[in-house]
Formats: sequence, C-alpha cells, structure tokens
Amino acid sequence: MAAYLLRRTAFLVVSLLLAMVAIFLLLRVLPGDPANALLSVQATPQQIAAARHQVGSDQPPTRQFTEWFGQLATFDLGRSFITSLPVGPEIGTRLVVTIPLTFLAFAVAAAMALVIGFVAAWRADRWYGVALSAFSQLGIAVPVFWIGILLVSVFAVDLKWFPSGGFPRDDWADPGAALTSLALPVATVALVMSASIARYVRAATLDVLGSDYLRTARSLGASFGAALWRHGIRNGAVPVVSMLGIELATTFLGAVVVESVFTLPGLGTMLLRAIQQHDYPNIQGILLISTLAVLLIGFAADIVQRLIDPRLRHGISGAR
Repeated sequence: MAAYLLRRTAFLVVSLLLAMVAIFLLLRVLPGDPANALLSVQATPQQIAAARHQVGSDQPPTRQFTEWFGQLATFDLGRSFITSLPVGPEIGTRLVVTIPLTFLAFAVAAAMALVIGFVAAWRADRWYGVALSAFSQLGIAVPVFWIGILLVSVFAVDLKWFPSGGFPRDDWADPGAALTSLALPVATVALVMSASIARYVRAATLDVLGSDYLRTARSLGASFGAALWRHGIRNGAVPVVSMLGIELATTFLGAVVVESVFTLPGLGTMLLRAIQQHDYPNIQGILLISTLAVLLIGFAADIVQRLIDPRLRHGISGAR
C-alpha cells in the first residue's frame, strides 16, 4: 500500500505539471492580446507597447511560463491584470461560496441517488422501479442551466420561497441567509448529479442482487437484509466509490457553471469575468485550482476504494 501511495502521489504531481503546461499553452493560442483589456480603442503604438510590457505579453512564451512557474513555486498565483489584486486571496474569498455549494449539492445528490438507484434495481419489475430508471435517464439529458431557470421560475418568481440569485454581502455571518441563497443552486446541481449517480448505483445493485455469493448466503439461511448488508454492500460499494469521486469532481465543475445562472460570487463568475477581460493570471489561477481539486478528489477516491476492497491492496502489494 505504501508503494502504491508513492506511485499515486508521483502520478498526481506529474498530472498537475502537465495540466499547468496545457493551461498555459491553451491560453496563448487563443486570439487576442491580454494587453487590449488595458487599452482604449484609440490607443497609440507607444501605449500599446507599454501595456504589453506591463502584462508581459511582449516576452517570449518560454520566459512567460518560467516566470509563472517560479511564482507558483512560492505559492503565488500572480496579480490580476485589471485590478492588480493578488489572485490567490481573491480565489480564496470565492471558494467560500463554491466549496459549500459543491459539497452540499453532492451530499444531497448522493443521498437521493442511493435511494433511487437501489429501489430502481430492487424493484426493477415494478412500475415505480421503471419510473425511477426513466428519471435517471431523463436527468442526464436535461441541461443543468435549464433546471436552474425552471427552479427560479417556480420557487423564486411564482412562489417567492427563495431568492432568485445573489449571496449575502457578509458571506456566512448569517448562516440562515447564506443557506437560503444556496437552496436553489444546490437543488439544481443535485437534481442533475443524482440522476447520473443513480444509474451507477442501479447497475452496481443489480450485479449484487444477481451474484452467486448473495444467493449462497440466502440458501444458508440468512435473510435478504442480512445477506445484503454483510456481503453485498462492500462489493457493490467498490465501483460506486470510484464513480462518486468522478461525480464529485463533476459537481465542482457544475457548481462553477451554476454560479453564473444564480449570480453567485464564486469561482464561476470570477472565471467568466476573467475570460471576458483576457485576465490571464485570474484564468490561470482558477483553472489550476480547479484542476488540482479534481486531481485530489480522484486521488482520495482511489485510496478509499483500496481501503474498502482488500483484493486491490493484495494485488498491489503482491500478498496472497
């Protein structure tokens, strides 16, 4: 297990380095110069040259990457071209919204999906089992922003139960107001994610229900619940845990998209504004933090998967 942790950590570091290179190169191949955000339409050649020197776009790409990498080595994400504010602290203030939104939505989605997926598999021959399976298929096909608009129309505009968008200025000083502001965004992400997770839970449950070890346990006198709890949960959890890691990363990215629908001051609105202004430090910082979060989630999912299933640990270490 220790050897695997070392290899997996090395893979995490290499993946992050490759992601840094990809983020840097993809931004540089996009049309437009970041210096244009600092210039007026009637800027003179001297002003253009001064602006390009200020943002560093007049330097060779290799030097730009070296300087950015050097900043990252000191945990410095640079400064915004537009506001001149440090990128790191700005991202930190935005994560106060994005992280709670992500984990709340994921928790709600996972709870819904476990129930929906299990019942859809357990009662696959009943009408409500078929209906739950159809719900999971339909939920995947519906765009997340359309769900958000629909929820706003019903619960904010018509019923006036929740605000249509925004977040308290004092953040979490009033938890009730903050949670009320996140209610519709959380529901939006959770509905879409639960449909996706439910499909995997249903598939894993069907495998367990049709397995030989469950039938053997039942033939030896164990009740359905006892056999499922002792033999089925652990075996069925292995593929589900791996999938939950992917879905948690997807939930994080989905939360970034939903923030723009509900005008939440999170990473989503910050990224959208940075793209519009060609603010490379902000874009690079947000994409790097997002990539790191996705990689860490995958790393944690792999570790949990091996803690649940001893066969994976034995296969890695060579033990029998």
